[in-house]
Formats: sequence, structure tokens, C-alpha cells
Amino acid sequence: MSHQIWMNGDLVGHEDAKVHVLTHALHYGTSVFEGVRAYETPDGGSAVFRHQDHIDRLFRSAALYHMEIPFSKDEIRQATFETITASGLKSCYIRPLVFRGAGPMGLYPLDCPVDVIIAVWAWGAYLGDEGKLNGVRARVSSWRRISSDALIPTAKAGGQYLNSILAKIEADKAGYEEAILLDANGYVCEGTGENLFLVKDGVVHTPGFANDILEGINRAAAIEILRDQGYEVVERNIARGELYRADEIFMTGTAAELTPIREVDDQPVGDGTRGPVTTEIQAIFEDALHGRSERYADWLDKVPTAVS
Repeated sequence: MSHQIWMNGDLVGHEDAKVHVLTHALHYGTSVFEGVRAYETPDGGSAVFRHQDHIDRLFRSAALYHMEIPFSKDEIRQATFETITASGLKSCYIRPLVFRGAGPMGLYPLDCPVDVIIAVWAWGAYLGDEGKLNGVRARVSSWRRISSDALIPTAKAGGQYLNSILAKIEADKAGYEEAILLDANGYVCEGTGENLFLVKDGVVHTPGFANDILEGINRAAAIEILRDQGYEVVERNIARGELYRADEIFMTGTAAELTPIREVDDQPVGDGTRGPVTTEIQAIFEDALHGRSERYADWLDKVPTAVS
């Protein structure tokens, strides 16, 4: 972890970044957040991947839960740079969190203050470097993805992740690295923290917003790369049985980056190894993340060498 955390406008020591036990978000899950990454670039600097997209989604999520962030988008951007610089890290995971602080207790939250923190830390591949190379084992979860008639799946809200936590624990206890959640209608939705892509006969299929997916920023990047490479990408309802017939399956997410799935419910995906489409797109995606791609250079927000 970084020794300093940005908290409501100031950098404070890691041990001093505290909240009250009556913080509303601690009791009721009233928070929204982002998972963002910065990567060291070939020139020795650091750059945040699709930074503005993450900031925009943070503000959308907050608005959907009636939280007015007490800082502008540019102030959040500059605060992120400040926190990265203070950490001394060239590559790091970034966690901006907006939450309802201590105030009147009860389900009505609007009289509680809105607090903001930004923390960074060194974090490797979420599902492991071996998983990125050889793929991970997944199972279809008994837990269904939260639906839009109960909560707001397009918002990245803290309390909603109890859904993913249940699925993740279930998968881990059964001996799998990841879970795949179906939506309320039984169609394939997403992983516990990743969007899903299936390759069949050279066509790439991915669940759409009607399946209550999160609007993944790395998902959007992967779709753009796929189409730039000439692949047809179809957003549609995907039946569970199609998981077992796919030639390739891969996941995208800030933490997982782009990770193949080699097995679903003990059934091998394709020949059980990382497939050719996944390999091709993963290589281009990695180049984009690390500043090795001129084509996608505008996806990177360079961290200033000095922050005033």
C-alpha cells in the first residue's frame, strides 16, 4: 500500500486515513468506486489507462445513487496524479472511492456527507500471470447477477458487490479461480469482476446491457481492438450451454486485464489452452496498457513528472 492516501482534498498518512464507525457506507453499502490502473511506459514515466472514462463512470455511478461528489472531475484527475506521485510507484492499481460518511443513521442517506478517497498500491495480475498465459478454471455460479429491477447494475456501487463476493467464495470453495454469473433470465452475464467474451467460428460474442452487465471500460477497449482487427463482435443473449460449445472464452477487467478461461464446469474450452483470437487480442491489449501502441496512445493519461 502507498504510505499516503488522498482524503477529501489532502494527502494523509496511511495510518491516519480513518472513518467513523457510524459511517453510513459501512452500515448500508452507500458507496461507489472505480478500479483503475497506471502502468510504467517505455519512456520511464507512468500513465493511467483510460483515466477520463473511469472518472466519468465514477461520477455517473455517484449520480445514480444521489451522491454529489464535492470535487470536479479535473480535481479528481489531479488528485489521482498527486497520489501516484506521492507513492513513488510507476505501475499501480488505483482506487477512488466515494461514500456517504457519518451522519444521521437510517436508510435515508441524503443528509449524510459525501466523502472521497483515492488510494494506490502495487498489484499484479488479479488472476495471476499463469492465469493470463494459460487460462483459469471457472464455474457457473448458483448466484444470479443482480437485476435492474432490484438495483442498478450499470453503477459500480459498493453494496452491490456482495453479489459478486458470494459467487467468488462459492467458486473458490469448489476449487475454481472464477465464477460466471447468469442474469435473472438465465443468460450469461459476467464474472465476479469481469466482462465475458466467447469466440465461436471466428465470431466474438459478448453479453449486452440487457443482461445487466457492468459497463466495462476494458470491455469497450477489447471490442474496439477486436473490430479494428476485423473481427465481428455481436452483443446478444448468450445461453449457458454456449459456454460449453465455445472455441475460446476470455474475460476483461481492470484487475484481471485480459484473461482466458480454459475450463467451465470441468469442461475444457476449445482444446483447453489459450486460443488464437485471445492470444492476438491479448497481445495488442497489453501493448496498449503499457504504452507500446501508437494506435491506442490516446487511451493513456500521462502522470506529470511534477505535480504543482
